Amino acid sequence: MLAGQQVVILRDNVDRIGGNEAQRSNIMAAKAIAEAVRTTLGPRGMDKMMVSQAGGDVVITNDGATILHEMAVEHPAAKLVIEVAETQDNEVGDGTTTATIFIGNLMEQAEALLKRNIHPTIIANGYRLGMQKALEVIDEQAIKTNGEDRDILIKVAGTAVTGKSIEDAKDIITSIVVDAVLTVAQKDKSGKYRVDEDDVQIKTMVGDSMEDAELLKGFLLDKTRVQASMPKRLEGAKIAMLSQPLAVTKTQVKSKIKITSSEQMGAFSEQENETLRSLAEEVVASGANTLFCQKGIADAVQFYLAKANIIAIQDVPDSDMKKLARAVGATIVNKPEDLNEDMLGEAGLIEEMKDITITKITECKNPATVSILLKGTSQIFVDELERGVYDAVRVVMDALEDGEFVVGGAAIDTELMMKISEFAATQEGRTQLAIEAFSRMFEVIPYTLAENSGFDQIDKMVALKAAHAAGQNHAGLNVFTGEIVDMFAEGVIEPARVKRQAIMSATETAALIIRVDDMMISKNASQMGM
Repeated sequence: MLAGQQVVILRDNVDRIGGNEAQRSNIMAAKAIAEAVRTTLGPRGMDKMMVSQAGGDVVITNDGATILHEMAVEHPAAKLVIEVAETQDNEVGDGTTTATIFIGNLMEQAEALLKRNIHPTIIANGYRLGMQKALEVIDEQAIKTNGEDRDILIKVAGTAVTGKSIEDAKDIITSIVVDAVLTVAQKDKSGKYRVDEDDVQIKTMVGDSMEDAELLKGFLLDKTRVQASMPKRLEGAKIAMLSQPLAVTKTQVKSKIKITSSEQMGAFSEQENETLRSLAEEVVASGANTLFCQKGIADAVQFYLAKANIIAIQDVPDSDMKKLARAVGATIVNKPEDLNEDMLGEAGLIEEMKDITITKITECKNPATVSILLKGTSQIFVDELERGVYDAVRVVMDALEDGEFVVGGAAIDTELMMKISEFAATQEGRTQLAIEAFSRMFEVIPYTLAENSGFDQIDKMVALKAAHAAGQNHAGLNVFTGEIVDMFAEGVIEPARVKRQAIMSATETAALIIRVDDMMISKNASQMGM
């Protein structure tokens, strides 16, 4: 009775794409995202200009994480690729462009395999086998070294910032980054280093040049003193930190005071003033000459603190209070009566910066937090400078914690391509084809580096393969000269953690996407599944 009758099970506001069309749609979306960032890869990669429709804000960058974050995409597969790239950035701080390009290439390889009627599950399994082999090869090829080797860390930082408009001040910036990370690094019981990225603060200002960048053993606070009569500069700071307001406390119970004469009003005001004066005196009695308060400071208290030549700063955010306390060695207390000399922190110098609302708290004895101050000629430039330095800080942290490195310049990628291709030849059936396709994923790095640098891609690929076939495991492409050279000797290295994460992220994402054969897209998200 139902023969020939159409059965509708989805709401009118739900679009459905199924079968080969769904696979093609997802593959095209992932490839499009990869293509958007591919030309930024490497020291000679191009920049992208991102313009906000709302405010017309302009961002010029070749940082993959920033480009992907600023992209407004609608396709679900494209959103997934961007989410994975953001995870890569959050986990290891670099390699977002590599991970995204890997995903795009794996989708391209999968597209060819699907046309040969190879099942998506076989492709996904082959990719995962290839990934496991890749991780084994990285373990074999990784260079183990003392994590705190400063020369190695300088090279890691240099690799991260190359091509990010920092060339003229590369030596200065990389030295600052390494010193910053080494200052805040802590060893655990096993002897391994641990670094909290929040302990390295990065601030920017427009003015001067990037060669004037500074490493400050202390903290930069986006606040200034509450009274102009307070000192702008203070040496030998004794620092008190309060979490509660310096003001008359309001009662929890509603009450009224009946005042019938001017004398009563004067007495009431005098009593309030005495209370506020005592709050200031308790700060003075502690021996502090600087006060940071998380909440507000009453005007009268500000007046008395200024008379005592105490610098006071109010409304300091909770996160900044905690970082500042770690920098100066202070204990944050609730009330001024809880203050004593043991609770105070110390800084060699507190100084209000010229023309900007920042207070420098520096020359701390054993800071657990440090600050990098970057300078440049325009806001767009210092923003890009900040992104490059952030990447450098993260990869130096990775390198210090792991003490494992791989050689850049497409050297490790060429080695992975050849080793996994050899591994594929040992497998049987259609899985072999999937693993072989996975090995070709690594070709995209040397190919793209050559293309972005203006060299013939095929010539460079042939030369790289020949060098690695001859046992030159560290042979890579010098993108400035076009020569195939020992990239380890050139100082082009990166943390093994970054490459591992990029491979794992790309593999799992590609395996997930190619196994989707149906998409149901609701025009109203709240009605999905209803």
